[in-house]
Amino acid sequence: MPVATPQKFAEMLEKAQAGNYAFPAINVTSTETANAAMKGFADAKSDGLIQLSTGAGDFASGLHVKNGPAGAITIAEHIHRMAEYYDVYIALHTDHCVPKKVDTFLKPLIQETARRRKEGLPNLFQGHMFDGSELPLEENMKIARELMQLCKENEIILEVETGVVGGEEDGIDHSDSPAEKLYTTPEDMVGVYEALESIGGRYMLAATFGNVHGIYKPGNVKLRPKILKEGQDALVAKHGEKARFWLVFHGGSGSDLSDIHETLEYGVIKMNVDTDTQYHFTEAIVKHVDENRSELTHSENDVANKKKFDPRSYLKKAEENMAKRVTQACKDLKSEGKTLFSK
Repeated sequence: MPVATPQKFAEMLEKAQAGNYAFPAINVTSTETANAAMKGFADAKSDGLIQLSTGAGDFASGLHVKNGPAGAITIAEHIHRMAEYYDVYIALHTDHCVPKKVDTFLKPLIQETARRRKEGLPNLFQGHMFDGSELPLEENMKIARELMQLCKENEIILEVETGVVGGEEDGIDHSDSPAEKLYTTPEDMVGVYEALESIGGRYMLAATFGNVHGIYKPGNVKLRPKILKEGQDALVAKHGEKARFWLVFHGGSGSDLSDIHETLEYGVIKMNVDTDTQYHFTEAIVKHVDENRSELTHSENDVANKKKFDPRSYLKKAEENMAKRVTQACKDLKSEGKTLFSK
């Protein structure tokens, strides 16, 4: 199975919108977490997205290099190679590139895809996210329009955001944002459409409806999914059915399943999953350490057990545990068993 072509990625999103389901978009930081994501999708027989943030790119390139685009390219190339062994489609995406990092992260990755296309190679990434939510809508869309043109030229789907996702993720902290910023207005959604539609190309909108990054006890995140419906209704009323957005759900950890399912009815076709998969990856390592603590380090009287401290011994457990959480996300978003791949 190759990584999805631009046409296949668009078909995935169209089918999801028509069928009222969504794909998990799993953030990864390494080959191990990328492998876990692919296994989770394959076990669920679901297509899906794997994405990297700017911080993930820095991490993947190593402490000495700390080069976001280089790290992101490395993980993306790994996925392109390994995806051939899975019977589901994988699309590659980036996550939360803020304005100050557009020139140093997003544009170099688009340029890498442009280079590959000139050589007859497939797109490296099928989608990119520009998060200009910290800016007034007019400034946000000014940058988005420039990126939209670049993406259109390279058959890349652009994701943009209006409103602010609360909490903190990957160094982006909106913990102190005013409450009203957590909710995208219908006027904002219409404004995004009118700013981008004339350029052509395909795009998604991460509209906010009380979502918060991070991990919370069930019931602590107060979502208002009907905000999405109100925005979609305003779009359709002014510009017709063709204006209906592909919507993205950020900050879903701790959300009630009923709220998640309601968003699917309003056009959510992609839900970012990061906090929960991070937890499940690390949970397995913690259990390994707890169960084998006495054998993991040298003592005055004995030496450590190599079979127990070999990184593979606990990273395999971490991969397995994270993959189970990815599979659960597919079930929650109703994409389980709906892969478009056929041998």
